[in-house]
Amino acid sequence: MRKTMVSTLTTALVMGAASTAFAASNPFADVPADHWAYDAVAQLADKGVIEGYGDNTFKGNRNITRYEMAQMVAKAMTKDTSGVDKALIDKLSAEFSEELNNLGVRVSKLERNADKVQWHGMMRYDYGSVRYDHHPLRNEKTKDNENTITLRLEPTAEVNDHWKVKGRLDSYVEMSKDAPTYGCNGNVVLKRLWAEGLYGNTMMRFGKMPVTIDMDIMFDTQFTGAQVQFGNKLKTTINAGRFNLNSGNQYYKYGITQAGLANDADDTASYQAIGFTGWLGKLNAGLGYHHLSSNDFHYMLGYDKMGKEDEMNTLTAKGTYHFDKNIALQGNYGQNFSADDYNKSASIVLGYKEFENFDTTNAGQWGIALAYRHIGQNVGPTPTYTLDAGTKGWELSYLGNIMPHTYIWLKGVTGKTLIGDKDYKELFGRIEWQF
Repeated sequence: MRKTMVSTLTTALVMGAASTAFAASNPFADVPADHWAYDAVAQLADKGVIEGYGDNTFKGNRNITRYEMAQMVAKAMTKDTSGVDKALIDKLSAEFSEELNNLGVRVSKLERNADKVQWHGMMRYDYGSVRYDHHPLRNEKTKDNENTITLRLEPTAEVNDHWKVKGRLDSYVEMSKDAPTYGCNGNVVLKRLWAEGLYGNTMMRFGKMPVTIDMDIMFDTQFTGAQVQFGNKLKTTINAGRFNLNSGNQYYKYGITQAGLANDADDTASYQAIGFTGWLGKLNAGLGYHHLSSNDFHYMLGYDKMGKEDEMNTLTAKGTYHFDKNIALQGNYGQNFSADDYNKSASIVLGYKEFENFDTTNAGQWGIALAYRHIGQNVGPTPTYTLDAGTKGWELSYLGNIMPHTYIWLKGVTGKTLIGDKDYKELFGRIEWQF
């Protein structure tokens, strides 16, 4: 290959058209056939110092311009050379300094443009086994397993100094069935897409974005609309828009509904929320309020005013107290004042090491946590906890990096259903590779 490269280079060099004027100001002017640079480049090419157009050949069917010569010299300058070779490269770089400077500007611009869109993502495998002694809807003993692999891609595109466009694309496969799951039909599904502007301590978002407020006891999903976040020590977040109650909603997934819901359902609720978070010494605390309205609530089990109540009005409070760098106690509480039953949720977690804001960058990081949770199904549409909505119980979990950007997450749950006080257990395992 190198012989081919040298041969074609030499042919290209000696076939350069003769020119009586060497126009240094024009980077696309031909280098005269008798210019000393040809001999220098041929000598360096013979030693493998100078390379061509990526396939180690040069295009010998046309003349060499100053810009093309500068491209070859730029590649040679990145190599570790000495003696005569270094002297030749230095001489060439001085001769084509103007073109090299222009080339450097072009390269910088290309790099900046390339950086305008950045991609992050992950692949994960999840195993879950949910076991009811008496399922609240199916009125029987159940055991449901899943083996799911997920691909997630998250692009970020820079618009200008203040604005970015962000998104999330997901695809899921149920391994035991070798088939798509979660409604993706074998396709990559656009789950989130929003524009985000940052001005000082104020952030604005428009589109389909993470709920952000109470993404634990209330939500683990997204809504469509607008979000404003401002403040420094005390951060305020305001949401307004629409929320799909059937987007991973555990009311539907676990059947905690009244008969007739499917026949008269408005799955898209009007949604407004406000949340406050801040630090008080070692305590990170927050308050939130969420309002959703939809005729779905006419049929929710636990709404005694059936057919009349069409709202959810939930207040939340949370806090994490850090005793030291290794031990923390976290508590969450939420109550839906529009529902009469199953309207309270609470979670208390004692964590050791990296159980909160887990960093997957370095291998060897790990954390464990013990939690007790009571999850009323009428408090939040999509709580993030392993415990199903409509259950209460204990959870023990371990989170650890097995290598950089790769972690495992193991959980075991034992508890009772809120309806009927029947035994409920769950096992969960995950391995995730991030890129």
